Formats: sequence, structure tokens, C-alpha cells
Amino acid sequence: MPFADNPLVELYRDQWLLAVHKPAGLLVHRSPIDKHETEFALQYARALNGGEHVYPVHRLDRPTSGVLLFARDPETARLVGQAMMAGEVEKTYLAMVRGWAPESGVIDHPLKDEPEDRRLRGTEQPVREALTHFRRLATTEIPVAIERYPSSRYSLVELYPKTGRKHQLRRHMKHINHPIIGDANHGRGRHNRYFAERFGEGRLMLAATRLSLLHPVSGEELTLVSEPEESFLRVLEVFS
Repeated sequence: MPFADNPLVELYRDQWLLAVHKPAGLLVHRSPIDKHETEFALQYARALNGGEHVYPVHRLDRPTSGVLLFARDPETARLVGQAMMAGEVEKTYLAMVRGWAPESGVIDHPLKDEPEDRRLRGTEQPVREALTHFRRLATTEIPVAIERYPSSRYSLVELYPKTGRKHQLRRHMKHINHPIIGDANHGRGRHNRYFAERFGEGRLMLAATRLSLLHPVSGEELTLVSEPEESFLRVLEVFS
């Protein structure tokens, strides 16, 4: 059905694929964790597709904004899914983290599965290989005592996940002691609260900015790019 105020911004469309920018706060599809929710990126993408079914080929966490790709038919979904599993799809994320991160690095840290069903949390779960590359783009230091120092440092980084584990980037940045700002589960509460109060709203400072793959039909390289949304860019004023 049509939506007068569709929150998705169309980035690319052809006979086989539909790419959009998903805002922070919107679920991709129904989840047992958020049973009360009634709005999903999937239904809005279907509206963009003339009411016809679309098939998500990957996921973005609810608080993460950015490039989200759908297939417009089951066979294309299968082909893109195979490419995802084979590591043939390159993803780039932009994140603001606490502290001054190294100029570049590789985080090779296996992660235990995080089941969506809360009843299964705390039970034995498989541990899977997880690999993330990163590059620092900028640093800043603001004259505000948030923890035990008279000033507070932050970095802007690009993240390149080479595997696709649940909450991988958030968990990996916590692992190297540079948690992502706005991450309620893996971040630092004092920093999250400071930025929420300073900018009038809290958000996870993680955005999917680029997705590159070989087109499943033509075989040509396809690169999908989206600038972060306004709520993300406002916080980046601290780097000015």
C-alpha cells in the first residue's frame, strides 16, 4: 500500500534490485524482541516497489542508518545471498567512537552468537570467527570532563566488516576499548548521555555508507553510496 511519508530514500533501482537509505530507529522486519512495532523498512520498500514483494538480502540493526539492499525477486535474492556468504560483498560503515583510535588496524576477535530470544541468553552458544578492518579519519578533543579527565577525546573511523556477525562492529569496537557513541548495550553511558543532551536526541553513531558487489545478473561492479542522515552529521560538528 502507498505511504505519503515514506522514511526510506531510494538510492538505486533496476529490474532486479532496490537499494534505499534506512533511517536510524526503523526495524528492517518483524522481530521477536520488538513485538509491539508496526512499522518496518520491508513494508516501506514494498511500497516503493509498487506494492510488490521485496526480499532483504542483509540486515541493518534498528539504530543503524544507511544503505539497505533488497532483491526484487527470489532468484536474485538467492544469488546476492550467496555472494554475501562468500564474502564477495564489500561494506563500509562510518562510526564515531570514544578515544583516539589507532590510524588503522584489524580486529580478529571471535564472537559468541547473540540469540534474539531472551530466554536463550546465558545458554551455551556457538563462537564464530569475526573480522573487521578499520581506518581512522579524524580525531577531536573537547574541553568537557565526562569521565576522570578534564577533556574528552573522540575519533571518526571507517569500518570494513569482513564477516557478518550480529552486532559485530559494536562488539569489536568495544573489544578494542573504542566503543561507538550512542551504543546502549556496548558503549559508555556517560558519553552517550552527554551527546544525547548536547544535541537534543540520542542515536547510535554508526552508518552504513557504502555497499559494493558484482551485479547478480550483469556481473558489472555496482557501488551503492549514501551520506549519513542529518542526525548523524549534526554530532560530527564536534570535529569542526
